[in-house]
Amino acid sequence: MSITTIAFPDSELRNRVVAQIPAHQRAGVDLVVFSAAERSAKLSRDDVDVVVLPYLDSGPTIEMLDELPNLRLVITQTTGYDPVAHLPERGIQVATASGVHTGGTAELALALTLASLRGIDDAVRSQVSRTWSHARYRSLQDRRVMVIGVGEIGSAIAARFDPFEVHLTRVASKAREDERGQVHGIDELPQLLPHTEVVVLITPLNEGTHHLVDAEFLAQLPDNALVVNVARGKVVDTEALVAELSSGRLHAALDVTDPEPLPPNHPLWGTPNTLITAHLGGDTTAFEPRVEKILADQVRRINDGQQPINLVDA
Repeated sequence: MSITTIAFPDSELRNRVVAQIPAHQRAGVDLVVFSAAERSAKLSRDDVDVVVLPYLDSGPTIEMLDELPNLRLVITQTTGYDPVAHLPERGIQVATASGVHTGGTAELALALTLASLRGIDDAVRSQVSRTWSHARYRSLQDRRVMVIGVGEIGSAIAARFDPFEVHLTRVASKAREDERGQVHGIDELPQLLPHTEVVVLITPLNEGTHHLVDAEFLAQLPDNALVVNVARGKVVDTEALVAELSSGRLHAALDVTDPEPLPPNHPLWGTPNTLITAHLGGDTTAFEPRVEKILADQVRRINDGQQPINLVDA
């Protein structure tokens, strides 16, 4: 891969990454700034070979990629890459920030599960109204938990559930065995869902998982089951979920929604048994040092003529 110019979304990130790389390990590449937020009049669009996308609100920059005739590689600061999944078909490689968000997302999946089961959201509302409201809530201990997605983050979530003495079932696109044991296939969901009390979604968004959680999926869950989504909003059919939540039959703890951001007048805000966070999964204090480290590694690799890490298969 012959690359001479790598464009960062802002000068602050560029400078922090540069500070981690000795001069001789970046001498062969020019590190510049290019994004919808920071356009440089001095930068020729023909020169840009690589674009590092912004972490948040990458859409405007993605729309500008067609302006770059020599673009060879796009690097995301996220694990998911669905907004640029079409690029490999055009001969443009995509490299993700796989590993950067693993711990933070796994923490939040566990936190959302515990908060919903133990009524922490109810406690916050009671505190605001200064109401002492004692009730018996469900424990995570002894719950039948299903994690859909067995990639790096899915494995980290499963590991964090281990100490809580849950009955854990893992599901992926196809059944198989791995180092943790049995993985069930998506085709087994009709047999598994009726016996599942907590479903944690951490599957990638693609054609096979778009609206995986639809009305039929939800109907197969037992009463009072909890749906936790830390994957992508479009993995869930929002209309079907709102219908179940509005009836009070199911519970949900959602870090991602469809649409996103969730408009103020959206019915999901008002559904009972619902806890919503604003896509906080990997955005923790651990994010910046980890993403800067991986970006510095990518620059060193490109400078040395090596293959970038975390490349997405075409």
